[in-house]
Amino acid sequence: MTNLEKYNDVFVRVLETSADCLNESFTFKDVPQWDSVAHLTLISELEDTFDIMFDSEDILHYGSYLNGIEILKRYGVAF
Repeated sequence: MTNLEKYNDVFVRVLETSADCLNESFTFKDVPQWDSVAHLTLISELEDTFDIMFDSEDILHYGSYLNGIEILKRYGVAF
């Protein structure tokens, strides 16, 4: 499984969405189920999946599907 597939799988499981919806317009503002609890679950699942620990600043600014990929790249996750 590629890192992108793993990343998508976390979004699909946590936010109960379809992989087809994951694109540049997939942001917390446009996804009703992406509330504060889902946000923390998403962060936790991504940390476990990629064996990383996000800084507080990154957790606060993690607000979209594409932004998340850029943040993960800074932690050495290749896409």
